[in-house]
Amino acid sequence: RDYRKAVEDGFEPFLPQIAQPRYHFTSKWNGFKAAFRFDPAAPTSLLYRKTQTGYDLIGAMDTAPKRFGEERLDERVPLSVGQWHAHVNICLPPRGSDRHQVDWTRFGFKGSIATEEECQRADGRFYPQIFGWMLHVYPDEHSLERIWTH
Repeated sequence: RDYRKAVEDGFEPFLPQIAQPRYHFTSKWNGFKAAFRFDPAAPTSLLYRKTQTGYDLIGAMDTAPKRFGEERLDERVPLSVGQWHAHVNICLPPRGSDRHQVDWTRFGFKGSIATEEECQRADGRFYPQIFGWMLHVYPDEHSLERIWTH
């Protein structure tokens, strides 16, 4: 639960300087191992909510390679239970852009640009899928829907 212990154990905060609803503290080693086997005791990321004094643990994230189809995801955590998701059709700003000057309503994970052609017109960098498959779990929630939500 203690984010300081997580950091000692090799979990690094992902983009901590950007305000987020949940912060992913990621273990690159666990992410590497997840490409070969599923181990719920070694999640790729621990999910934290930022507080006035640090971070509170709220969940975990497991990953699978983007090459996996539904059948292989279902073997790890049944699709009828967990919501595997992927970040698709992402347009990132041009390399070297000042992140404070970027129009994040157009670029990034929540940006409006969703096609390769539109991204090229904006001089962006298009990714059909960034990262692999991800599954969030929030074990302290009180309903199955909220435990397995993204």
